Amino acid sequence: MIKYGLIGAGMMGQEHLANLNLIDGAEIAAIADPDQGSLNGARAMMQNHAHHPVTYYDQYQEMVARENCDAIILATPNHTHFQIVRDLAHLETAILIEKPVCTTMADAQALVMLEETASCRLAVGLEYRYMPPLTQFINRAHAGEAGPVRMLSIREHRFPFLPKVDNWNRFNENTGGTLVEKCCHFFDLMRHILRDEPVRVYASGAQDVNHLDETYDGRTPDIIDNAFVVVDFRGGARAILDLCMYAEGSEQQEVIHVVGAQGKLEVSIPGADVTWSPRDKSGPFVEHVDTPEKAMLAGQHHGATYFQLQAFHQAVTAGEPFPITVEDGIRSLEMGIAAHRSLATGQAVSLPLEDTPYRT
Repeated sequence: MIKYGLIGAGMMGQEHLANLNLIDGAEIAAIADPDQGSLNGARAMMQNHAHHPVTYYDQYQEMVARENCDAIILATPNHTHFQIVRDLAHLETAILIEKPVCTTMADAQALVMLEETASCRLAVGLEYRYMPPLTQFINRAHAGEAGPVRMLSIREHRFPFLPKVDNWNRFNENTGGTLVEKCCHFFDLMRHILRDEPVRVYASGAQDVNHLDETYDGRTPDIIDNAFVVVDFRGGARAILDLCMYAEGSEQQEVIHVVGAQGKLEVSIPGADVTWSPRDKSGPFVEHVDTPEKAMLAGQHHGATYFQLQAFHQAVTAGEPFPITVEDGIRSLEMGIAAHRSLATGQAVSLPLEDTPYRT
């Protein structure tokens, strides 16, 4: 059995609990959160699943002092990630850091230095790679079905940010900005699908609809709700992100295309169809990719959290490298920060950034 601790029992933390309860060999031993509502929600979830005692803590410092966990899931607000990892670095445990890995390049630099000497092993939760339809789509793209990919398009048209504890996700200073908080997933997918590094980012976006009538302690939220982001890659491929967060009625929340000399591959979520349209016009050919019902019911990410935790658990059990690394997390963060800098200046931003810990 692998003993798990959870730090942060809000919406995403509870999704991790639901999915860990499905994984053979995973034992949830302890949960920490200073918010009593979140902690009570986690306690209610575990009443129906725990076959062993679970201890609850108001403070994660007490949890790690008292518990001997093999693995810890960190699902606290974005801007707290680095501080907590620094506090846990002396532990001989595996830590899965929810995305984004941190919110600033200063913290990214410090995290890279910390990882070099830390006793813990770090992984990053960029679970979109693990949605079964997306995994199948990526495998087919990597197999060369469309030929070398020259164009990649990601569209997310969705609902606004959900309410979170103390409304922390309404402000850029806490989230890193929408193009970090939400879109680090898509920047990670760009790198992963193209197997290449970005060299230039240009973004145009604004806060046009959402949260404008909200105030918190006299402050109006400042998170943008729509953007186009164009990314040039070293090998010559181009990618675009089309984001709208006031499109609740959209039939497909995410649609991703890759196009090469042989044709176009497309995947849709939640439709879960992978469509192949060859240039010879013999298609289209549609493959529906099923996701196990238990994984679908255990979260809001089309089964991705279940398969991500399954891969993380396997790596912890076998002592293997983690599939998604701190470098992956920081490179997706860097792309989001570059996009926000482009928004602020109206200019394209070259990568790598001057303040990145990765120069190659």
